[in-house]
Amino acid sequence: MATDYKFQGWLGYSPESVKGQMKWDNFEPKKWTENDVDIKITHSGICGSDLHTLASGWGETKYPCCVGHEIVGIVVRAGKNVKGIQVGDRVGVGAQARSCLLPSCLDCSTGRENYCQSGRVDTYNAVYPDGEGNSYGGYSDYNRTDYRFVVKIPDGIPSEYAAPMLCAGVTMYAPLRNNGCGPGKTVGIVGVGGLGHFGVLFAKAMGADKVIGISRKASKRDEVLALGADKYVATDDDQDWIKENQRSIDLIISTVSSEKMPLSGYLSLLKVGGDLIQVGAPDGGNLPPVNAFTLIASRIKIGGSLIGSPGDIREMLQLAADKKIKPWVETRPLSDANQAVVDMEAGKARYRYVLVNGKHAGASKI
Repeated sequence: MATDYKFQGWLGYSPESVKGQMKWDNFEPKKWTENDVDIKITHSGICGSDLHTLASGWGETKYPCCVGHEIVGIVVRAGKNVKGIQVGDRVGVGAQARSCLLPSCLDCSTGRENYCQSGRVDTYNAVYPDGEGNSYGGYSDYNRTDYRFVVKIPDGIPSEYAAPMLCAGVTMYAPLRNNGCGPGKTVGIVGVGGLGHFGVLFAKAMGADKVIGISRKASKRDEVLALGADKYVATDDDQDWIKENQRSIDLIISTVSSEKMPLSGYLSLLKVGGDLIQVGAPDGGNLPPVNAFTLIASRIKIGGSLIGSPGDIREMLQLAADKKIKPWVETRPLSDANQAVVDMEAGKARYRYVLVNGKHAGASKI
């Protein structure tokens, strides 16, 4: 089936692309299969993962690379095998585009496709099996993805809100849900930025008794409290922050991606039996060393969490629609992607940039 649209986007050709040197160019999407949908992109969030990938921070990137895995748009083509999605639907794609989906896979068969190790394909900078080609992301006009990793966006969520939820939102929602966030719990969110601000919003929406925002600088205090946090801790500026908050938190979600973070200090904030779940991924993957007695003395645990499954995303979006969650986003034109990436790297986003494709934005149908 011939199409009258081209796959074009902002491509990084080297680690220098993260410095505002992406180039608008054509790319060849994955080979079409009858399980696929083509999406006319209207919105694409900018994620910290995009910057790490453009810079080859998590290993050598497969250049040319089009990043962006917080994609919202309108379906313009659907394969014969596609179920539950049709041309004209407003849909989203998160950080994952494929898994093995085999009944024998312990992860895929139990709704944990995001942990599949045998057939996982990321939305960008990955290679599909069986010669289907490379994956390309959302800083572009169109995206092609297997329908089983495409989710419908509830009517109550504006596209500029939905886009960053598809990665940042679910990256925080999943560990909160999986680790008991709810009534009776005190939850700490370490690193209140693009990821962390979703942690505050979702922890409150899930009914946590108390939510504590934890970041380095006191300058964020008013913003974090305005998001709904009950308390704010500035680890660089608040003297005795460890002593004053010791053993006060049931669950901490850490978004910090630095091997120099005060991890032992964070752990000291946990109650006996508390958990710290790491979602931030430093370049190189290294965390600060932890003394075994820190864990033993308080029966605390360190764990991790990776994005979320398609089922997690659907569940999160419904909660966001029901609770009318409003992330803090700033829209930027897709044509301004290079400058937006530079500004994101400089920490100017409050708290998430969303690229708007001026050619497609406002479209409610094909």
